[in-house]
Amino acid sequence: MATPDQVETVVPVFFLSDSTGISAETMGNALLIQFPDLLFDRTLIPFISSVEDARRVVEQLDEAMDGPVTPLVFSTAAEDAVRQELQRTRAPLIDFFELHMGRVEEVLGQRGVRQPARLHGVGDIKRYNNRMAAIEFTIEHDDGQSVRMLEKADVILLAPSRCGKTPTSMYLALQHGLFVANYPLVDEDLESSELPDPVREHVERCFGLVTNVDRLSRVRGERRPGSRYSSPEQCRWELRRAQQLFDGHRVPTIDSSARSVEEISTVIIQQLVRTRGRTRPASNR
Repeated sequence: MATPDQVETVVPVFFLSDSTGISAETMGNALLIQFPDLLFDRTLIPFISSVEDARRVVEQLDEAMDGPVTPLVFSTAAEDAVRQELQRTRAPLIDFFELHMGRVEEVLGQRGVRQPARLHGVGDIKRYNNRMAAIEFTIEHDDGQSVRMLEKADVILLAPSRCGKTPTSMYLALQHGLFVANYPLVDEDLESSELPDPVREHVERCFGLVTNVDRLSRVRGERRPGSRYSSPEQCRWELRRAQQLFDGHRVPTIDSSARSVEEISTVIIQQLVRTRGRTRPASNR
């Protein structure tokens, strides 16, 4: 158990990358989450593309080393010259690339190109274009704005308002290249025992989202305080009717109150794998 002094200590954390820094943040935060009693002051430094850039970063890290708390540094820089320069810092540096690349090269029997921007860049043009198309589709089909070409959707999210449809849709499109539509269930839909007309013939693509009454009421209250829309009674009725609708049509349902967007998306993808044997967008596009 952490002492009171440890709880109040803020640890400077730096995420370094010669690309966007998404990988450094993801892997670093996966480790930091294991220390819930500590506070972290996170700084992202992306696009470290030259030795000169790396020198400036080293100066920043060394300055942080002179502070009251030793900083923690995570790096995914791929280019050898940049990595070597970053390693000159006095700060403790966890080099994810250094830790794992050598072993991968050993297993594959081949040296990697060690170039930046391979993971989140546009190196794979086809995959990149698929992701962009998925994002465009998902934006067009957000919150029931369009029901055009729903047959192209990989996933259709159904839920009462403010249950997490939009962030989940965008994450699935951006990170996994899935074409996602989301459709809000309003009172008229919830008073019926049938799925709404636009999605009825696509039930095999549907996933339902629910949450708990307190959370839904609180989130809605931030938008419309004191309204019927945010009242616990209305929220309870909508959630109960939505669950009955999902159960009646065997729509897989996920409780968004206890899961992050990443976790919800993973559950959806695993369901796609089990039922359709794929995680990629439909091949007929």
